[in-house]
Amino acid sequence: MPEYTGYVGQSLEFLKSNDIVVGDSVKILSDLTYSGIVMPRYEHSDDKHIVLKLNSGYNVGLEIEKIKKVEKNKTTQKIVEKNEKIEHSQGLPKILLLSTGGTIASKIDYRTGAVTPVLTAEELNSSVPELAKIANIDAQVLFSEYSENIMPEHWLGIAKKVNEFEKSDYSGIIIAHGTDTMHYTSSFLSFALAGFPIPIVLVGSQRSSDRASSDAALNLIGATKFITESNPKGVYIVMHQDENDNTIACHLGTRVRKNHTSKRGAFQTIGDNPAFIIAENQILKNFSKDYFKINGYQPKINLDTKVALVKYHPGYDPNLLNQIIEMGFKGIIFEGTGLGHIGKTMYESVKKANEKGIFLGMTSQCIDGRVRMTVYESGRDLLDLGIIPLENMIPEVALVKAMWVFGNYQDSEEIKKIMLQNIASELTD
Repeated sequence: MPEYTGYVGQSLEFLKSNDIVVGDSVKILSDLTYSGIVMPRYEHSDDKHIVLKLNSGYNVGLEIEKIKKVEKNKTTQKIVEKNEKIEHSQGLPKILLLSTGGTIASKIDYRTGAVTPVLTAEELNSSVPELAKIANIDAQVLFSEYSENIMPEHWLGIAKKVNEFEKSDYSGIIIAHGTDTMHYTSSFLSFALAGFPIPIVLVGSQRSSDRASSDAALNLIGATKFITESNPKGVYIVMHQDENDNTIACHLGTRVRKNHTSKRGAFQTIGDNPAFIIAENQILKNFSKDYFKINGYQPKINLDTKVALVKYHPGYDPNLLNQIIEMGFKGIIFEGTGLGHIGKTMYESVKKANEKGIFLGMTSQCIDGRVRMTVYESGRDLLDLGIIPLENMIPEVALVKAMWVFGNYQDSEEIKKIMLQNIASELTD
């Protein structure tokens, strides 16, 4: 029964004997006095505790045997879903919010204890009322997927949807997205929509909205302020700068990666400071160049997934590379060691790939710095075998760029040229 979700055995009998159901506001005397709302429990939890959501936003489990007294408040709060109509205010800029899923659009599933993508874009907006004071938000749900389930075909869908608003009256577009693969999506949008006239901002959260430590609201507010007060062209990822709640970082979409599994400040700009910092209601600009390195808006919304990212390591079996070659891949991006090296056991396979006309690009496993393949003899050997050094392009960005290039260009020389051309700040000085 929904009013007792997750409660069984002793805990279920406790609720029934005290005429309490999930959603009731109660005051409980145990080792301390606790006030809060009775929450559902995970389906596989024990039967010796009940769960309260305290006024602070944190959940606490209380052992039934230690509970001395229970008082049911007259005013109870049922747990309901928000889906309020979004009202517009005259004079405020318009922003389009596209929801694709992820933790920022998630809450706890009390049947399994897992975080599930269930919130709609309207619910995202209504759960952060501060947004309505900054901009008029229109919301659409494209799909609801965790980022590990977002595939290149999803990138195409997002890009095509964004492209529809090239000549709209929106000041910018926010895309709510899971964090794990967010920088892959931001990279593709940067190439496919190069020159887009209004800012595209991807925003996520490391912790779901159920948690008191959630970063969802502040990241959304930061993204909205960034668009309305800075209005920069380009594709950006906007997330917490660190564990504190007073600084939001705005990263270039092709120069960022997720460097921590769970910290709220997980995203970092590689090789530089974030392009913009939002702190104390001020936006500090570190990036003074144009994000897009081309003139005009030139959308090219195609891709080819027959590109492999190969992370070299001691003991790498060249037969794995041979399999990639035989499978008909058109491009191979190596994530080499140091300045851009792979072991000589790979040379024959690399030669074979080059003879088949496969594009071969080299990036580095090092977080900072750039590929320099002329320093050592091994690097020069790889250059002779046809590998192209990709400067300081991030490996994942190089993979996405190659997919995009092969989807839009056919000539092998032009492909090499475009891979080395700085289109969306993927290469830095």
